[in-house]
Amino acid sequence: MGGGGWYYVPKVWTPAGGWWATPKNPNVNAAVAVLGIGVACFTLFTVSASKERRPIPPAWHIPSQRWCLHAKEDDPSLE
Repeated sequence: MGGGGWYYVPKVWTPAGGWWATPKNPNVNAAVAVLGIGVACFTLFTVSASKERRPIPPAWHIPSQRWCLHAKEDDPSLE
Protein backbone atom coordinates (compact mmCIF):
# COMPACT_ATOMS: atom_id res chain seq x y z
CA MET A 1 0.00 0.00 0.00
CA GLY A 2 1.65 3.17 -1.05
CA GLY A 3 0.28 6.09 0.85
CA GLY A 4 1.85 8.60 -1.54
CA GLY A 5 5.05 10.43 -0.90
CA TRP A 6 6.75 9.71 -4.20
CA TYR A 7 5.84 11.49 -7.42
CA TYR A 8 7.07 10.57 -10.85
CA VAL A 9 8.96 13.58 -12.10
CA PRO A 10 10.49 13.30 -15.55
CA LYS A 11 13.95 14.79 -16.04
CA VAL A 12 12.82 17.69 -18.20
CA TRP A 13 14.27 21.20 -18.16
CA THR A 14 11.72 23.97 -18.69
CA PRO A 15 12.29 27.74 -18.89
CA ALA A 16 9.48 28.22 -16.35
CA GLY A 17 11.48 26.54 -13.60
CA GLY A 18 10.54 22.90 -13.91
CA TRP A 19 8.01 20.95 -11.93
CA TRP A 20 6.63 22.65 -8.81
CA ALA A 21 8.71 25.76 -9.33
CA THR A 22 9.02 28.21 -6.46
CA PRO A 23 10.68 31.44 -7.57
CA LYS A 24 12.58 33.52 -5.03
CA ASN A 25 10.52 36.71 -5.41
CA PRO A 26 7.18 35.93 -7.03
CA ASN A 27 5.62 39.29 -6.15
CA VAL A 28 8.55 41.24 -7.55
CA ASN A 29 8.57 39.08 -10.68
CA ALA A 30 4.85 39.71 -11.18
CA ALA A 31 5.31 43.46 -10.65
CA VAL A 32 8.12 43.60 -13.20
CA ALA A 33 5.99 41.67 -15.70
CA VAL A 34 2.98 43.97 -15.17
CA LEU A 35 5.19 47.05 -15.49
CA GLY A 36 6.69 45.74 -18.72
CA ILE A 37 3.27 44.98 -20.19
CA GLY A 38 2.05 48.45 -19.13
CA VAL A 39 4.99 50.18 -20.80
CA ALA A 40 4.47 48.16 -23.98
CA CYS A 41 0.73 48.98 -24.05
CA PHE A 42 1.37 52.68 -23.45
CA THR A 43 3.94 52.78 -26.24
CA LEU A 44 1.59 50.98 -28.63
CA PHE A 45 -1.27 53.34 -27.71
CA THR A 46 0.88 56.44 -28.24
CA VAL A 47 2.18 55.31 -31.63
CA SER A 48 -1.29 54.26 -32.76
CA ALA A 49 -2.86 57.58 -31.73
CA SER A 50 -0.15 59.58 -33.51
CA LYS A 51 -0.62 57.67 -36.80
CA GLU A 52 -4.41 57.46 -36.88
CA ARG A 53 -5.93 59.25 -39.89
CA ARG A 54 -9.45 59.24 -41.34
CA PRO A 55 -9.56 60.29 -45.00
CA ILE A 56 -13.39 60.12 -44.98
CA PRO A 57 -15.12 61.81 -42.03
CA PRO A 58 -17.09 59.26 -39.98
CA ALA A 59 -20.89 59.35 -39.92
CA TRP A 60 -20.95 59.39 -36.11
CA HIS A 61 -18.54 60.15 -33.30
CA ILE A 62 -15.82 57.56 -32.72
CA PRO A 63 -14.29 57.44 -29.20
CA SER A 64 -10.70 57.35 -30.48
CA GLN A 65 -11.19 60.83 -31.95
CA ARG A 66 -10.77 62.24 -28.43
CA TRP A 67 -7.06 61.41 -28.33
CA CYS A 68 -6.23 61.30 -32.06
CA LEU A 69 -3.79 64.05 -33.11
CA HIS A 70 -5.35 64.65 -36.54
CA ALA A 71 -9.03 64.39 -35.61
CA LYS A 72 -9.82 68.10 -36.08
CA GLU A 73 -8.10 68.11 -39.49
CA ASP A 74 -9.85 64.96 -40.70
CA ASP A 75 -13.36 65.68 -39.36
CA PRO A 76 -14.56 69.30 -39.77
CA SER A 77 -17.59 68.71 -37.50
CA LEU A 78 -15.32 68.50 -34.43
CA GLU A 79 -14.30 72.17 -34.56
